[in-house]
Amino acid sequence: MEGKLVLADGSVFSGTMLGPLHTVGEVVFNTGMTGYQEVLTDPSYCGQIVTMTYPLIGNYGVAASFNQSRQPYVRGFVIGELCSTPSNWRAENSLAEFLKRHRIPCLYGVDTRALTRRIRASGVMMGVLAPARMGHEEALALLSNADVVHLVEKVTTPIVYRLPRTGPRVVVMDFGVKRNILESLARLGCDLTVVPAATTAETILAMEPDGVFLSNGPGDPKEVSYAIETVKKLVGRKPIFGICLGHQILALALGGDTYKLKFGHRGANHPVKDLATGRVFITSQNHGYAVAETSLHGTDLVVTHRAVNDGTVEGLRHRTLPVFSVQYHPEAAPGPHDNMYLFQQFYQLMTKEV
Repeated sequence: MEGKLVLADGSVFSGTMLGPLHTVGEVVFNTGMTGYQEVLTDPSYCGQIVTMTYPLIGNYGVAASFNQSRQPYVRGFVIGELCSTPSNWRAENSLAEFLKRHRIPCLYGVDTRALTRRIRASGVMMGVLAPARMGHEEALALLSNADVVHLVEKVTTPIVYRLPRTGPRVVVMDFGVKRNILESLARLGCDLTVVPAATTAETILAMEPDGVFLSNGPGDPKEVSYAIETVKKLVGRKPIFGICLGHQILALALGGDTYKLKFGHRGANHPVKDLATGRVFITSQNHGYAVAETSLHGTDLVVTHRAVNDGTVEGLRHRTLPVFSVQYHPEAAPGPHDNMYLFQQFYQLMTKEV
């Protein structure tokens, strides 16, 4: 079936639709060569139509062990070539079957290089993914009804649950947490209690945790005002570690500001410099917002990491309190697990080993 992606600026990209479904979302691109199933199931992509810049997608199939959450959250998928004959000893199904089963609209056979260049030049924008038979005006009309706000509420856990271990007790504020992050903390022995995003500071402190973890998640951090207020009350009470959206929420809670990037950072190949050591790490990232460095003047926050490509803030720490955060995903290393030291630092803060 012929299909198309219609962007808010009126440009159209043609291809083949995997099925008759249509969708509306923010069109972004991811530069990773692998990890397409992790992208599809990462809650941070909620509300978005994701374009993969790598030309061949689906070549190693899909498997349940790669899922990062209880369900996929992307609105749509745009790729160059959809592999129909995956080869991988772990594969349980093809990508096409996975997309159909979860009713994720997919457009393939697209000039993804041209689409990516358009987004880089004009910035991310809303788009409609639909069969070619849908009229252009009808497609543009759908943009006015797009629901891409309050995304954290759509992905956070509805209930409190535990992943018991024998180590320090950690309360995880779930803004859209990935499974690999929870597993990384659990491997260190952390006794995890995962709570909904709107959980109050009083409720969290009543659980008597040794530390609080602020997870990744989708959307504008300023929309999660209730979480910002909660973190304000937790700072100074317990060690805190934030990742991605959690990093942005922490900055806002401590007097900083955030802003929307032109086209964001999404992929498994972004270089980040640790300012303390001078070492550059290759990191996995997925965010459309960043902390404004100028807003940190006069606060107790110090920049610890910086993006090599554009100089944006990638890490923060408090001058005196056991509080720190990073913008990237240390658990999602594309190769060696060099960034796992951040989880170990959090562990040491909770057990007072430093």
